[in-house]
Amino acid sequence: MSTPVPASASGGPRCLDATAHAALRAQFPLLSTCVYLNNNSTGAVPRDAERVLTGYWETLRTWRDDVWQGWHEGLDRYADGLAAFIGAPPGSVITDANLSTLLSRVASCFDYRAPRDRVIITDLEFPTVPFVWNALRRHGARVDVVGTGGPTFDEDALVRRVDERTLLVCVPHASFSSGATIDLSRLVARAHEVGALVVVDAFQSVGIMPLDVTALGVDIVLGGAHKWLCGIATGFLYVRPGLAPTLEPTATGWQAGDRALTFRPSTGWADGAQRFAGGTPFPLTSLVSQVGLDLLAGVGITAIREHSLACTSRILARAEAAGVSVVSPTSPQRRGGVVCLDVEDGEAVKRRLAARDMICSWRGYLRVGPHVYNTLDEVDAFMDALEEELGR
Repeated sequence: MSTPVPASASGGPRCLDATAHAALRAQFPLLSTCVYLNNNSTGAVPRDAERVLTGYWETLRTWRDDVWQGWHEGLDRYADGLAAFIGAPPGSVITDANLSTLLSRVASCFDYRAPRDRVIITDLEFPTVPFVWNALRRHGARVDVVGTGGPTFDEDALVRRVDERTLLVCVPHASFSSGATIDLSRLVARAHEVGALVVVDAFQSVGIMPLDVTALGVDIVLGGAHKWLCGIATGFLYVRPGLAPTLEPTATGWQAGDRALTFRPSTGWADGAQRFAGGTPFPLTSLVSQVGLDLLAGVGITAIREHSLACTSRILARAEAAGVSVVSPTSPQRRGGVVCLDVEDGEAVKRRLAARDMICSWRGYLRVGPHVYNTLDEVDAFMDALEEELGR
């Protein structure tokens, strides 16, 4: 098992010198096979995940029911490690299979009755978000999409749209399709002013840029492990501690009860985020994901963000020099961890780059997402290959 993440793990600056960076890179076998700049889609997994997987098989091979005590401890350790990483207290984060499951559970907590029946979203959401909220229309939810038709958020329009009819504002911290970010503090202040709650999809930010949920006062945050957090197949949900006791999900499971692990009928809800649990958990994904979280926490989010900005700045500079159109915001304060490039026949370009072991992704734009374990030399090698493919 990995050691617990200290409460200060997401905090102050760390010095990531050349030796430390090389040691970090050595933890990720994938990096020896290619130039991997696809972390906004799926992050590299550390080699110690193999130890966890082997141990899991050994547990299955020699099965005893007592193993569940250790597994539950592992699930709690990972959830509390995530909480520390986003500036939240222990017990305020729960994990499950994916973000869709957890968002649906959150959505099931509310009565969508006029006059406070509106859910405000943007047109830059990952498809999960509009799909889940649109499914709630049958229960009275009025989904209000604030859009620009472009790669950036219209934050003025978002703030203007929030009024006393608004129940929830659901936005990404960083857009999956462009890397643009939202000023959450401004949005939270406006929502709380009129009695609305703010739900944040932080899948494209946690692990690559700072997020302090306590300082922001944000109500609900969702994300997952398999991108910037260097884990696998695990979603997470944070609920503001003062809010959690007021919410009762109707999409639920036995582990959300106050007596779940006594195997007797529960008489009420579990404390904290545990009330958002479902049925019997699958522990393996959290146990594997703990390895990546520990590595990132050891570096610290300040150093991670500084390195990310250095890498994405290099991509921007190279793109400008080559005449490649940039979709993402260029301001460091306004971009997340990915740079999106608008190139002709982009999906085919992505495939040709992959054939050269230069790995990125394409979602309408060419998405280039370096992480803390990547190097500027890798960024240059990728941009060299891109220029060759584009005939620049």
